Amino acid sequence: MKIKGSVFRIIIRLMIVIVVLVAAGTAAFLVLQIIGRSRLAGNNKVPDMSVMRGGTGSIAGMQSAAPDDLTRTPEPVEEDNWQEGDIRYEGTHYRYNEDIMTFLFLGIDHMGEVEEAENGIKGGQSDAVFLVVLNPHIKKVSIIGINRDTMTDIDVYSKSGFYISTIQAQLCLQHAYGDGMHGSCERTREAVSRLFYQLPIHGYCAVNMGAIPLINDAVGGVELEVLEDIPNTDGKLKEGQTVLLKGMQAYYYLHNRDTGSFNSAGRRLERQKQYLKAYAAAAIEAMQKDITLPVKLYSTLSRYMVTDISVDEATYLAGQVLGYQLEEENIHSLRGETRQGEIYEEFYADEKALYELILEVFYEEAED
Repeated sequence: MKIKGSVFRIIIRLMIVIVVLVAAGTAAFLVLQIIGRSRLAGNNKVPDMSVMRGGTGSIAGMQSAAPDDLTRTPEPVEEDNWQEGDIRYEGTHYRYNEDIMTFLFLGIDHMGEVEEAENGIKGGQSDAVFLVVLNPHIKKVSIIGINRDTMTDIDVYSKSGFYISTIQAQLCLQHAYGDGMHGSCERTREAVSRLFYQLPIHGYCAVNMGAIPLINDAVGGVELEVLEDIPNTDGKLKEGQTVLLKGMQAYYYLHNRDTGSFNSAGRRLERQKQYLKAYAAAAIEAMQKDITLPVKLYSTLSRYMVTDISVDEATYLAGQVLGYQLEEENIHSLRGETRQGEIYEEFYADEKALYELILEVFYEEAED
């Protein structure tokens, strides 16, 4: 398989840019590629992985740093090939891949077109949260699904937009504390970055859920096997059925859940991951039949989408994503435990598993 549905939204924008630039001339295209690469590279700070949350010791430079070791202060290791930001974890020397590009994709719980919120606390919750990672070293796409109920630090604001405090709460709420536009997206990007040890996130794309039936039908529908009975669908989406999702069925499959059933958000996340993979295949097949499909999709999404991916950045990405592959082992979810809070469910990420996932996706082994 080549590229994933969420990443496809980036390609939509890129294809339009390419068409315009071909008319303008190759020189302009090359200039924008250079500018776009420079801007994206400027976001590549190194994550702060020196201390695993929940422990007290630094693990940068440790010969072996299993989580149980974090209660002691390690002796630093001097190595000729050691660089600032490197990590030695369980005997392996890791270095952050500075060429990797990471994008945040959000599905916002609004049906209508994008518009600014009435006040600073009605930006809409993010029902779907994904990181899409492009690794140019191995030409692979990785997807990390993040449970909407993940308990993490979020910034709370007043209705007037003034910062109040930082609290631990469900990640989905961070987008709501904003304008429903770029302000909400920026705050969510910061919250996700903090959760992932200050991981650089190069861009974001937030899409209102009301766009789902439109983009679903634009590729002729999406066929899949229903993972669980979907509530409020009159029995038309039952576990085990193979269906071609059309129209509002796609919305129901990605959005609906039984809030009275424990861990319904976690099960919905698995449906969303399944759908994105199936959508990618359907979109590629549809584009082979209709080369203008990216332009049509972008036109449809633009009314429902907020993104900070600029024209020059998009142009650079256009030359990068061709030939990338998405494989089953590169689709991840945060591991952890769902607990019942006082009112709502709360998901607590397994810090060891999260730490190791970051090393797996964003780091490479360095030679000593």
